[in-house]
Amino acid sequence: MEIKPNEKILQAFGLEPEGLNVRKFGSGHINNTFLLEKKQDSSKYVLQKINVNVFKEPGIIAANQRMAADYLAVNHPGYLFITPIPTVNGEELFVINNEYWRLIPFIAGSVTVDQADNPKQAYEAAKQFGRLASYLSGIDLKPFKASIPNFHNLTLRYSAFQDAIKNAEEDRKAAAEGMIEDFLRYSDIAVTYEQLKTDPEFKDRLMHHDTKINNVLLNKTTFEGICVCDLDTLMPGKIISDLGDMVRTYVCPVSEEESDFSKIVVREAYFEALMQGYLEEVGGTLTNVEKQQLFFAGKFMIYMQGIRFLTDYLNGDVYYPTRYPNHNFDRAKNQLVLLQRLIEKEPILQRIIDKCLLISEKSEQ
Repeated sequence: MEIKPNEKILQAFGLEPEGLNVRKFGSGHINNTFLLEKKQDSSKYVLQKINVNVFKEPGIIAANQRMAADYLAVNHPGYLFITPIPTVNGEELFVINNEYWRLIPFIAGSVTVDQADNPKQAYEAAKQFGRLASYLSGIDLKPFKASIPNFHNLTLRYSAFQDAIKNAEEDRKAAAEGMIEDFLRYSDIAVTYEQLKTDPEFKDRLMHHDTKINNVLLNKTTFEGICVCDLDTLMPGKIISDLGDMVRTYVCPVSEEESDFSKIVVREAYFEALMQGYLEEVGGTLTNVEKQQLFFAGKFMIYMQGIRFLTDYLNGDVYYPTRYPNHNFDRAKNQLVLLQRLIEKEPILQRIIDKCLLISEKSEQ
């Protein structure tokens, strides 16, 4: 059921309902999002209802964003960091009937794209995520909390995968037998993650955690990056989360929804573009261990998403919405093929990483 903002919500932010045009906005699936346009002067705002089934404590989102905004205002005052517009009572969230609403500035002249259509877009998006990570690299993480606990905890996801194998109904387990064996064959990815997460040189950072290209605002004319958006999952994490999600979603011409697996390829030009953009910004802050694990980032994220889809299939499709009976099975197979294609090109892609690291190091000198 579609939820529309009522007049009390609009008035809480100092907006008069009769002076607004309201319509659904964006391609996100988590929050209910609306574009508000004032009839008088055409000024625009984005209004969102936070999905409390996903974000159990919306106050954590607001607190994390506020602490990051305060830090950036002092240390990088020229940086555009989108923060919610307070209510007339000075609150960042308006709560009504156990619903949490927020108002966000609309950035004029901006556009989002749902997939990278050329390497320049991949470069620009990665550069924005890298800049955010670089600017926040000195922030004190102690006050920050996880808006989604264990979001990218591969150890937990792998354990859930093993439980699903044990408890799956026989027909689903039999259908997925070959794919289960394939994912288990790559279990060294989970082992490596478990080893890395306790290494002090593999540091915790304030990460975005959802670096799909549509979470960057681009200039609608030049397609140059403007800033990062959708900061709900801004929380402590590892560099492989953000970089890995970019590799997972930028380098392949088709999404995880594609069931013609012959279309799944790793585009080297896109891989180089995103590595170049990201490392130009964040490269100077990386530890040696982080630099050594840049290729692992893509394996980590693709593997984790693949076993999450397969876990849900084995559990009877209880988490991800599906449109047909084998939807999660196909999604898992999609990610498995992408993982295999990435690993096949590891020597080539590692050379690209080495080149981009060298360029970023020279620019720091």
